[in-house]
Amino acid sequence: MVDIRIPIGLMFSILGVLITVFGFVTMSNADMYQRSLNINVNIIMGILMLIFGAIMLYFSFRKKKA
Repeated sequence: MVDIRIPIGLMFSILGVLITVFGFVTMSNADMYQRSLNINVNIIMGILMLIFGAIMLYFSFRKKKA
């Protein structure tokens, strides 16, 4: 049986890391974040995606052990 949580977890984890790194690299660019009230949305969403991916991977590997 195919467990869809592994590819989804990997995809969200990888994208979360990439978006978080992009947010840290572009943190000094004030013009880029002017439209979002100077909130670095890339860091916030990257961390949330990384957490979601890690949760999916955790539940996937926990199910295999049981």
